[in-house]
Amino acid sequence: MVTLMIQGTTSDAGKTTVVAALCRWLARQGVSVAPFKPQNMALNSAVTIDGGEIGRSTALQALACGLEPHSDMNPVLLKPQSDCGAQVILRGQVHGNMDALDYHAYKAEAMVAVMDAWRALSERYDVIIAEGAGSPAEINLRVNDIANMGFAEAADCPVLLVGDIERGGVFAQLVGTLELVSASEQNRTKGFIINRFRGDIALLEPGLDWLTERTGKPVIGVLPYLHGLIVDSEDSIGTSGVSEAGALNVIVPVLPRISNHNDFDPLRLHPGVNLQFIGPNQAIPAADLIILPGSKSTRTDMAFLHAQGWTQAIQKHLRYGGKVFGICGGFQMLGDRVDDPAGLEGSSGTTEGLGLLDMTTTMVAGKQLKNVCGTLTLPNRNSGQTEAGFSGYEMHNGVSEGAALARPLGRMNGKNEGAISADSQVAGTYVHGIFDEPGACEALLHWAGLDHSGEAIDYQQHRLAQLDRLADQVEQHLDTHWLRDLLGLESVTTTPGPTRQP
Repeated sequence: MVTLMIQGTTSDAGKTTVVAALCRWLARQGVSVAPFKPQNMALNSAVTIDGGEIGRSTALQALACGLEPHSDMNPVLLKPQSDCGAQVILRGQVHGNMDALDYHAYKAEAMVAVMDAWRALSERYDVIIAEGAGSPAEINLRVNDIANMGFAEAADCPVLLVGDIERGGVFAQLVGTLELVSASEQNRTKGFIINRFRGDIALLEPGLDWLTERTGKPVIGVLPYLHGLIVDSEDSIGTSGVSEAGALNVIVPVLPRISNHNDFDPLRLHPGVNLQFIGPNQAIPAADLIILPGSKSTRTDMAFLHAQGWTQAIQKHLRYGGKVFGICGGFQMLGDRVDDPAGLEGSSGTTEGLGLLDMTTTMVAGKQLKNVCGTLTLPNRNSGQTEAGFSGYEMHNGVSEGAALARPLGRMNGKNEGAISADSQVAGTYVHGIFDEPGACEALLHWAGLDHSGEAIDYQQHRLAQLDRLADQVEQHLDTHWLRDLLGLESVTTTPGPTRQP
C-alpha cells in the first residue's frame, strides 16, 4: 500500500479537485484506490455507508474511486457552530462541541482516530490519495498538526504541493510554503502542481524552469482552468446558474451557518431555473420560489433571518402568490418555533419560527444520519397529483411534531415525510439531495410554477461526467509516468476500463 498526500499553498488552491482527478484517473485503470482527508472543516457533509458523516467533498472523491463513502475516509470533521466553536465528528459520529482553543489542545488525541482510520483504509486499498487542509505553512497551527505535514510525517508519505495561479503570485506561494516547513517536510515534498492556468503555456515555461532550479523539485504539470466545472465543494458557494428567458426565479438566502448548499447544484444546472443566492444586507427580489436551506445552527440562523428583514420579505412573497420551500433546518424554520433545551446547536432556548406550517421542532440528542428514498406526492394544476421518486439523505437533530405533518410532502418506507400547506404554497422536507433525481426535481419545480419540463439533469451522472473530465486533465497535463513511478505502479499490471459504480 502507498499513500500520496496532496497539500495546497492556500485554502481553495484546488486540492479537492486534484485528489478527485487522481482518484478517478487511477480507478479508471483498475487501481484499488481510496480518498482520505485527515481533518476537514465544512458544513457540507454526506452520510456514509457505515452510518456516519464525512465531508461532502470526500464523498465526491469516493465516487471518483467507484466507492461508497465510509467514515474512515474523513476521520475528523469539524462543523462550525459559531466563529469560535464547532461540533467535532470523529470517525463519523458526534464527539461533542469544542471551542477553538479546546480543540487545539485536543488534536493530539484526535490524531489517534486519524491514524486508526488511515490504517484501516490501508488494509483495504492499494493506494490512498490524501488531501490536506488549508496550508501546511500556517505557523500558528503547526503544533500537533493532524491535517497536513503532521499526518504526512506520521504516515511517512510523499507530498505534492498545489498552487493556484488564478490567484496570482503562484511562484511565491510555492517557494514561500516550502521555505516555511521543516527540512524533513521539504524532503518529502516531491514536486509541484500548478492549477487553474489560462493562456499559452509557453509564456509560463521560464517560470517553471526557474522554480525547478530554485527548489530542486519538478513541476509535475500545469492544469488548465476548467470553465463550467461544477463539483461538490467543501463550503464555498459557487456562482448562480445562467438560464433561458422566462426561467423560474429561485432565491436562496445565504444564512451564516448554511449547510449542504450542494442541494442546489441541480438547480444551478437546470436551463429553466434562474438561481440566485442572496447574502447579508441584500433585499430579497421578486421570485417564484424561495428556498430556505439547511443550517448547522437553526435557531441562530432563524434569528438572522428575522434581523435581516427577510421574514417580512417572505410574507410579502407569499401574498403575491410565490412558493416557499424548506430543507432540513429550513424546514424547521417554517414552523411555529424551534426549541433547543439542551443547547445542542448553541445556547439553550427557544426561537420563534415563520409560522407558515403548524408544527414545532425540538432538538434532541442522537443525530439522524441515514440515506433514504421514497416518493413525492405533489398537487398539479389539473387538480390532480404528481408522484415522483426521490433519494437523498437525512442529517439532523430536530424532531418535528404538529398538525402540518398530517399533510406530508411524500412517503418513505411507509411513513410520512415532510409537509405541504393546505393552500399548497409552503412545503418542506428533511431530505437533503431532494433535487438530485430528475423526476423529483421536475415535480418540485412544476409545483413552484415552472411551465415546461423534461430539462432536469441526472445529477449523479453529471458528477461522474465532471470526474471523468478531471481525470482527462491528469492524462493530458500531468506527467503520468512520473506519478505511476512515485506510486510504485509501473510494475503493477492494471486493467483499464470503466470505473466501478457504487
